[in-house]
Amino acid sequence: MKIALLGYGKMGRMVEQAAAREGIEVVCIVDPVAGSRGSLSDCEVAIDFTTPDTVIDNVRLAASAKVAMVVGTTGWYARLDEARSLVEQAGIGLVYGSNFSIGVNLMFRVSRYAAELFSRFDAYDPFVEEAHHRFKKDAPSGTAIFLKRDLDALYHRDVTVASTRAGHIPGTHTVGFDSEADTLTITHTARSRAGFAEGALAAARWIRGKQGFFEFSTVIDQQLRIS
Repeated sequence: MKIALLGYGKMGRMVEQAAAREGIEVVCIVDPVAGSRGSLSDCEVAIDFTTPDTVIDNVRLAASAKVAMVVGTTGWYARLDEARSLVEQAGIGLVYGSNFSIGVNLMFRVSRYAAELFSRFDAYDPFVEEAHHRFKKDAPSGTAIFLKRDLDALYHRDVTVASTRAGHIPGTHTVGFDSEADTLTITHTARSRAGFAEGALAAARWIRGKQGFFEFSTVIDQQLRIS
């Protein structure tokens, strides 16, 4: 498979390293700071780890080149409908996600099941906590927003999210259920960005040759069915 990297910062380089281990060829890089090389039209899938304000422009770029896309950038979800329209008009495929870690996506399912159980007991209050490095621009994180969304739906109210931005924390997310008697927490801690890169490549393999607009959970759901 031949891919393009839209953004060549820390995550772009991490994807490049993971691609080399998996025999995937990076034939194009698009980055205004680090420099660009290659042609997007030579790629099968473009992987975006950039900034929220550049995602739509990159979707347009991929759409014009008729190249499928994986968007790992977060904080741009207010423009999902615009991106979906561009993808459908171009007849390409796109996978986006708040977090491409396999572990986090399994956590979504575990926390949803736990919430279904705890929501039956009035004694327990749900909460979400997340922490990231000080360079992360969006707060709360996209992952925290997805966790909160499920809790809001089950509890029929606005569940609290606490965010921390400090140092070089790679990413920690906790869903908790607290009562006067006890507390249960479910926590995912990222040890590095490698898991995000591997998930993005899994999404790239899945979306190659497909048309449509998908959330990364669709890729995970299919893998769970296969297993």
